[in-house]
Amino acid sequence: MARRNRSSIRKERIIMLASSVFVLTALTVTGVYVNRNNQAEQEDYVVDFEALEDQGSQTAENMMSGEELDTLFAEVGTDDLDYDPGFQEANSLKVENEEEEEQLKEKSSEDEEEEQTGQKVNEKSVEQQNDASAREKKEDEEEEAGMFDETVDTAGNSSAVEEAEVISTTVQPALDFEEEDGLVWPIVGDVLINYSMDQTIYFPTLQQYKYNPAIVISATQGENIAAAADGRVISVAYDPVIGNTVVMDLGNGYELTYGQLDNIIVSEGSYVSVGDYIATVASPTKYYSLEGTNVYFKLTKDGEPVNPMTRLQ
Repeated sequence: MARRNRSSIRKERIIMLASSVFVLTALTVTGVYVNRNNQAEQEDYVVDFEALEDQGSQTAENMMSGEELDTLFAEVGTDDLDYDPGFQEANSLKVENEEEEEQLKEKSSEDEEEEQTGQKVNEKSVEQQNDASAREKKEDEEEEAGMFDETVDTAGNSSAVEEAEVISTTVQPALDFEEEDGLVWPIVGDVLINYSMDQTIYFPTLQQYKYNPAIVISATQGENIAAAADGRVISVAYDPVIGNTVVMDLGNGYELTYGQLDNIIVSEGSYVSVGDYIATVASPTKYYSLEGTNVYFKLTKDGEPVNPMTRLQ
């Protein structure tokens, strides 16, 4: 056992020595390599003054002397040099350019002519304005004189005023619907669903009982629908239940609503007289498919439903 321990210790020592030698060798090689690189870099930064002196002497030899330069420019002459007549050195106020002075004189003369022309145009426009104002003043005086002169023919003007008043009265009539005023049937047909706001009434398509603020009149698709009274169109819209609608203001809070319409020929803001056609009968909506083609007819007073049967003649 003692021999084995000794041999193992010797082996460990040998290994440690070999490792130390290897490490020292590697460090030595690395140091030598780094030292050589530093020397090479330092050599690159060394300035060779002798080479610079040689280059300077060669450059001085190649340069021309002053006398040679004078001889060269004398041979070239001043005529061969580029010369700009418009060029003037800085701070040399005594240099004159005849062409530039002529251009300035021509430009100043043109400017004077333009100013004179502009003054003439302005004077002419002022004269025209004065003449126009004088004519207007004269016309105003003649009109004022004609208003108080019975011999002046003002029949044309008075007739035009009367015609304008008639047109305005026709287009925009006074709406004054009263309870005693009757309504005209918008279309001839039977009443499919009557007005009922005090108790519910049966709707076949919906298969339910509900209140009805209007009457549903039987009609033929494409038939003309007439206005039941004089009124002004305040709404042209679409309702998913009763289709295309027209709402008319009759005056005194009364309004008429027409539903299930097609080919509407009136527009918002237009005035309609009783009996005028406003649209045609459309195919019924899905809410009135079992009732058939019809016209929805509703009368209200201040927004509250009124039985139209009490007003229809």
